[in-house]
Amino acid sequence: MLPFSYSKAADEEAALREYSASTKYVAGGTNLLDLMKLHVETPGHLIDINGLPLGDVTPLGEGVRIGALVRNSTLAYHPLIVERYPMVSQALLAGASPQLRNMATVGGNLMQRTRCLYFRDATSPCNKRDPGSGCTAFDGENRGHAVLGGSDHCVAVMPSDLCVALAALDAVVRIKGSDGERTTPLVDFHLLPGDHPERETVLEPGEVITAVDLPALPFATRSLYLKMRDRASYAFALVSVAAALDREDGIIKAARLALGGVGTKPWRAWEAEAALVGQPANEASYRTAAEVALRDARTLQHNGLKIEMAKRAITRALVTLGALP
Repeated sequence: MLPFSYSKAADEEAALREYSASTKYVAGGTNLLDLMKLHVETPGHLIDINGLPLGDVTPLGEGVRIGALVRNSTLAYHPLIVERYPMVSQALLAGASPQLRNMATVGGNLMQRTRCLYFRDATSPCNKRDPGSGCTAFDGENRGHAVLGGSDHCVAVMPSDLCVALAALDAVVRIKGSDGERTTPLVDFHLLPGDHPERETVLEPGEVITAVDLPALPFATRSLYLKMRDRASYAFALVSVAAALDREDGIIKAARLALGGVGTKPWRAWEAEAALVGQPANEASYRTAAEVALRDARTLQHNGLKIEMAKRAITRALVTLGALP
């Protein structure tokens, strides 16, 4: 780890004033400090934002506002989340370890960077880490890489479990910068790699995430997060599914579906959701929606297993929800 300076921000305005091009904000640090040890991130100065008043979970009508500094463990067990949005609780508990969840924050989770082994190896060409250097994953070990949303410059997966659930729930990210406050839908917060994989989110330099809003969605009480991985704990998703289902008299009225482990960003399956509406709530309908969700997938040498795995995970998640009273 290279030398750096450190300070604590007393409030949001102080954090914004102190920010410079060589600065990073730090809260839990569970991702940033790892990358600093690997020399992937090399900030000259860290601003500790743990003192900012962003650590509450509060009702927002029938929805919920989640402060950016809420710890993952706190959110996973919060009564409002468990009752209204069980997929969020399940996604958090499926990620990392209890020790990491006790430190990691919601805002930091949104900023989580890829686990691509070539991105994390400072000696390997990587367009995300060093624009224009190339992408080693195309001809290398790519079993864990994306089948949706990739470009000719990058196929790295965004690894967050929480963000998949937030994408399914139409979450809104609240952002503060020197020019004031703004909001953006979570589905637009993360960027596709395109020609510039080094640009991962819509955050401008110096901006800080202040909260995430979950709108009211009554049928989200019937939701789940299903994660497929190489081992039962402390492993990133090969495929994950966040799903919610609204049905009446055996017919699907509405659905929410987002995928993790397969996309370069948390992947909202809009067309699959539309394919479900008005259809019988049965396995045939779920399998059809799964086919729609993966029809634009593009594979590399080693990651083709993700397509069938994702189709089966979607079907399994919807069958499970469809069986609930």
